Amino acid sequence: MRKHSAYLDLIRALTLTDFKLKYQGSILGYLWTLVKPILMFLVLYLVFTKFFKIGASVPYYPVYLLLGIVLWMFFIEITSTSIDAIVSKGDLIRKVFFPRIVLVISRGTAALITFTLNFLVVLGFMIISSVKFQLLALFMPLLIIELFVLTTGIALMLSSLFVRYRDLSHIWEVFLQILFYATPIIYPLSFVPPKMAKLLMLNPIAQIIQDSRYVLITNQAHTAWQILPQEFIWIPYTLPIFIFGFGYFQFQRSAAKFAEEI
Repeated sequence: MRKHSAYLDLIRALTLTDFKLKYQGSILGYLWTLVKPILMFLVLYLVFTKFFKIGASVPYYPVYLLLGIVLWMFFIEITSTSIDAIVSKGDLIRKVFFPRIVLVISRGTAALITFTLNFLVVLGFMIISSVKFQLLALFMPLLIIELFVLTTGIALMLSSLFVRYRDLSHIWEVFLQILFYATPIIYPLSFVPPKMAKLLMLNPIAQIIQDSRYVLITNQAHTAWQILPQEFIWIPYTLPIFIFGFGYFQFQRSAAKFAEEI
């Protein structure tokens, strides 16, 4: 019990340190937590509603878009900041013994703080836009947990592989750009041919974003259970568990050699 308590204290300390260092020296400081998603939202909203007229058919499109951006940025922040979680703490790893997974978990929990603040902004936009809250909104915490499990599993894989393969950060950056456009964040699924929509919804990130829109904003958001054939519905909902399990075991298997390879 004492060990577990000590590890929890370490996670808490590292989380607060990572969160503070992220904005250290910046003029706006913690306000960047709120400014970044709003600026991204404004740019995408103006471009895709005024020029491409994409959001006209979607109820509450501004909130619809903002929620997608906030969930996407949560995914990006955990995976991108966790890549060097082990390498950046090389001196600490060589001097002190502790579960290496703590370093990745602390990056994830720091991102969770940012996400919580951003999500409050989404709720504020919902109130301003007169979006009606439904009982389905009670499922939102489960979707956030699903996203955290998925993203942590990916982060564990990336951080352990980055110890050996330093090009991985550049590869992941390119992959994220591709994945952004392959996920229905900006555009509704009604703009996509049915066969392509089924393929996109096998992606658990797309499933989480669409389900979140469905339970929080509008029942016109197309979900995985509406689009996928019955025999494939389980895929996006179970992939996060498999990815986390694979990432965890792969990370633990590599952890013993981190001190030698960094």
